[in-house]
Amino acid sequence: MSDTLLSQIRSLVTVDIDSMDPEIAARHTKDIKFCDMTSNQAIVYSEALRPERRRSVQVSRGRNVVDLFTVLLGKKVYPHLTGNVHAQTSPSTAYDTEKTVEHARKLVSIFEANKIPRERVCIKIPATAESMVACKLLAEMGIKTLATCLFSVPQAVAASQANCIYVAPYFNELRVHFEPSLWREYTNPAEDHPMSQTIVSIKHALQSINSKTQVMPASIVTVKEVVSLVSLKPDHITISGGLLDKLSQEQPLPADSFKTSLQPVVDEAQVSRDYLAQSGEELRKAIQNDEEVTRKLKDALSLFDDFEKKTRELVKTVL
Repeated sequence: MSDTLLSQIRSLVTVDIDSMDPEIAARHTKDIKFCDMTSNQAIVYSEALRPERRRSVQVSRGRNVVDLFTVLLGKKVYPHLTGNVHAQTSPSTAYDTEKTVEHARKLVSIFEANKIPRERVCIKIPATAESMVACKLLAEMGIKTLATCLFSVPQAVAASQANCIYVAPYFNELRVHFEPSLWREYTNPAEDHPMSQTIVSIKHALQSINSKTQVMPASIVTVKEVVSLVSLKPDHITISGGLLDKLSQEQPLPADSFKTSLQPVVDEAQVSRDYLAQSGEELRKAIQNDEEVTRKLKDALSLFDDFEKKTRELVKTVL
């Protein structure tokens, strides 16, 4: 029987750690390991700020300084995982298929040079038209990918067509983590939060085409949101270090807390389109025709670009 809310949630869904802090990973893997570790440029920057990471920063010299630092951070969490360690491609390449492929391959090679085999590496790639075409090419090379910065059914179907192993729909848009006043609280997020409907619909759409791509919601702010997301029955859920700590201190909830009556709403035409043909033209149109997806995607890429630049500048002051 589960003795904490975290252990209860682990019995219901595969839990991943959305943190590159090995101490947090160790704290919550005494009895059971996490599956995957997810990361992004904001998480890398938050780790680079910490004095105890100074040694890893100093080791990460040369042209690929941010990439190597990212890999070294992931390597410290790797022993606490049964699945994949993730690293995200640069937002600066998001609208360039060739450069996205190049950066993903480089990240995998750095992991391999640090004794983490490509079979245990997954590259997070923003769900733009150009980058989803890149994911298909990477899959043909044997490189696993996750579609991130994802807010819609068309993006998810495109990711499936690209043979991504995961889609990571953002429950909250990225900026709420840095400007908390933008975050909105819902009485019942599983029923009321607009992304709940999207996630249920994504799961249904992927099941309807017998997709092997798994759904891993991300960008979660509160314990209540975690519980609500579990009720949507995703394949995985990736949870920040702070929320993992809170969940480990909460008591288990009644089984009814993890149920929802929310039903999928899917336009069959969305599911049947070939989003990757003609260099991703159909996905490009789908994104452009959805103002909210366009706004959220643009903002997430802008924020990640800022954090990548901050990390690079911070590293210069240390070396």
